Amino acid sequence: MDYSNWTLETVVPAFQLEKIDTPGLFSEIEPVSPSEYLTTGLAKKAPLATAIGTEKARSEMIVADVLVDLLEHSDHRISLFSGIELSVDVENGLMGVCDFLLSLSPNQFYLEAPIIILVEAKNTDVKLGLGQCVAEMLAAQRFNTEKGNDIPYIYGASTTGIDWVFLKLEEKHLHIDMTSYTLERCDRILGILSSMVAQKA
Repeated sequence: MDYSNWTLETVVPAFQLEKIDTPGLFSEIEPVSPSEYLTTGLAKKAPLATAIGTEKARSEMIVADVLVDLLEHSDHRISLFSGIELSVDVENGLMGVCDFLLSLSPNQFYLEAPIIILVEAKNTDVKLGLGQCVAEMLAAQRFNTEKGNDIPYIYGASTTGIDWVFLKLEEKHLHIDMTSYTLERCDRILGILSSMVAQKA
């Protein structure tokens, strides 16, 4: 069993999480203006990715561009990885490949703790990525502990590129923002992601 096999219904009881659904959990976060490069790129790529209608297209043409812009906004104080394996507990199913993850280390050549954000890209339904994302967040939590670099929160997102749902893990407390944020307000999405990097969300 790897990350892709987890659903929200299975991962919460398996790891004895307390799930807290909160409408607008991240809604008060200050927006961050996207770069002109991102704005121009999304105007071209988002309709194309939607028309192609695959997870790969959405991941490469929308999600990756948003996360690279986040990297730029952070002055490269963080690192971004795509399609990287994160296996910390094979016996309990915390193994597999993550679509995207971000670390608070600026080292871009190999993964260092602490991992801060996990992002799962899905084709049409963000709900399908929630359980998978939670499992990866739990793995990141353990990875950070094993490396002696704990942080209070691990954040996550499940996204189609167009719709984004954000999560927050604090020890065994799993907070899910019931509000879906759309790419039309990319500044809000960048603001939320930036606040996660700053550990202010």
